[in-house]
This record gives sequence, structure tokens and C-alpha cells, in this order.
Amino acid sequence: MTKTIRLLAVYTSLALVPVLGNVIELKAQTPAASPAQGQCTSENKLAWYTEFRAKFKTEQGRAYDVAQQFLACPSDASEEPVKNYLKNYVALIDKARRTPRVSELVYDKKDYAKAFELGKQVLADEPDNVKVLMDLSYAGYLAATSKVDTFSADSLVYAKKAIQLLQAGTVPDIWTPYTNKDEALSYLNNTIGVLTFPKNASEALPYFLKTGQLEGKLKKQSVTYVYIAEAYQGGPYEKMSAEYTRLYQGKDETPESKLALENINQVVDRIIDAYARAVALAATEPANQSKQKVMDALTNLYKYRHNQSDVGLSDLIATVMTKPLPPQPTPLTTLPAAPATPTTSTPTSGSGTGTGAASPATTSPKTSAEAANTKVPAKPKIRNNHRRQ
Repeated sequence: MTKTIRLLAVYTSLALVPVLGNVIELKAQTPAASPAQGQCTSENKLAWYTEFRAKFKTEQGRAYDVAQQFLACPSDASEEPVKNYLKNYVALIDKARRTPRVSELVYDKKDYAKAFELGKQVLADEPDNVKVLMDLSYAGYLAATSKVDTFSADSLVYAKKAIQLLQAGTVPDIWTPYTNKDEALSYLNNTIGVLTFPKNASEALPYFLKTGQLEGKLKKQSVTYVYIAEAYQGGPYEKMSAEYTRLYQGKDETPESKLALENINQVVDRIIDAYARAVALAATEPANQSKQKVMDALTNLYKYRHNQSDVGLSDLIATVMTKPLPPQPTPLTTLPAAPATPTTSTPTSGSGTGTGAASPATTSPKTSAEAANTKVPAKPKIRNNHRRQ
């Protein structure tokens, strides 16, 4: 009787301690084994609880284990305050472990289905958990590179929200696998671009441009600029060239048709810039089959804009990465003034100059590649251009 009274007195005094408010995030651990038969004695439970009280702030993994041991034992009504206290603690630890568990499922286990299942539970309780939003965005991207688009719609939503939170000043507890805010934003923008590109190249373009502007690994990868070039081609270029064909093909040249062509050539120049960056960076990357195709496309587009000459192309490739990535061109509303001294000869049918292209009466810009009498590389498949090293 005396031992029971002493035990209850210890439990009662310890149970008055408030539940831990700030839980250290822990990686998921193997659950502690249930106590063997005969171990659920009053003395053992007191020992477990005493150890828990000694370690619940400094060694939360061990504290969690002994709390589970206690909870696995039968208890009577007199132990309910302690049992409820330990249940609250275990629930807090379980909740804190969910965020690192999502990261583990994405980056280590590559189990994207479970990552989304658990991540959605976290976001239901913590809708602004930017770390989980970033991890699930990346998971959706990685799944898409394996031709699994099950998670793409959710990843787009999460990536856009993560960008909003980061830009508003929200900071994750840990940046891993990124190094800083800019790199995280770069990857998030790339994810949106890659997942959007197959359905809407124009919508994807601003995200690819942002990827190429932010400091980080993606800014130094050639495929980033291939995406930019292809987004220009599949987006604004195709729309503008189709409109040009509809309004001006087969008709006499007019100021309006010349202005339309100047606007098209602005986009062609952006494609040239992007391909030049891709070629410059590809020189330091492992061999791949697309290198020569990109170089061929760049050469022909450059000649189209420079009266079939490639003079200056080597210099462009050598210096392009020292210049800022140009933004989307602002539509021209008036024709630019002609240079006082032409730097190129008058264009002939099917060719172009540095400031304009061939007469629309003889050349219709169906696509930039056709204007250069070649084919650009096929639009890149969704590829893992931002897998972490």
C-alpha cells in the first residue's frame, strides 16, 4: 500500500508539468518494441516515466520510445493523468516527424505516392508549411520525368503557393536539398515550367525565364535554355506567325506587315539568344545527342537573321553567358528607324537581315526554323534537368 501511494504521488506531481511546446523535428524512427509480458510492473512504469521526464527536452527520440513503452502497458484509472500527458507528447512528436518524413519519402525513398499522402495530411493542418510544399512540388516534377502525371496538377498548385510564401518572407526550417532561397525559387519556377510546357508553351515561358535569371545550378545547365527557346517557338512565335500568315501572306508589303514581321523577328532573336546559351553551356557538359541539333538550329536561325552569314556567331556563343538573360520582348508599335549605313545586304527571298526578314510577299514565316530552311530540334521531352546531385 505504501509503495502504491508513493508511486501515485510521483505520477501526480510529474503530470502537472505542461506538455512540451516546441518539438524538435526528428526523422522517423522504428517504433519502440512493446514491453514483454511481465514487464508492465508499477516499478518499470515509474522508471520509464522518470527517464522520460529526464530526457523529453534533450533526447526526444529516447523519450518518445519510453513513452510508447509506458502507453503499451495496461493502466488503471489512477494513471490516466500520466497516460494522457504521454499521449499528448507522442502526438506532438508524431506531428513534428511528418515534415522530415515527407522529405525522406521524396528524396531517399522516391515513394511519391506515399509522400503525397502524408504531405496532404501535413498541409491539412499546416497549409503554409513551405518545406512540404517545396518537397511535393519536386516530387510531382520527378514523377513527371518518369511519365507519371498523377501528381502534376497538385504539384503546380503547391509550387505556386511555395513561391508566394518564399517571396513573402516565409523561410523553411531547413533549405535542403537547396542551398538558399534563390535556388529554391529557381527549381520551383522550373517545375511549373516543365509541368505546364506540354499544354501551354506561352504560359510556361515566364517560369523558364525566371529559372534562367535566378542564381543556382539550373542557371548553368544548357537544358534550361533549350526549354526557353522551345517555349518561345511553341508559344508566342507560333501564334504570331499564324497571325502573320492569315493577314499578310500572298499580299503586297505594307507598313503593318513589316511591323508584324519586326515583332516576329524580336522573338526569333530571343530564340537565338537562348540556343546560344545552351550551346555555350553544353560545351562543358557530358556528351548528349541533342548538342549538334541545337548547334544546327542556332546556326540556321542566326543566318536567317544575318543575311545567310554566320559571321559573329562564334563571338556570340563565347560571350552570351556574360550578358543578362533578355526578358520577353515588348511588342513594337512603330517600325524601327532604318540604320544610316546598312550592315548587311538587302535580303532576298527566304533570307533575313539583322533588323528584318525577307519580304512577306515571297516568304511567309510559318516557323522560325522553316524561315531558316531547317528543322529545330524536337521539343525536349520532360527531362530531369534539376535532379539534385
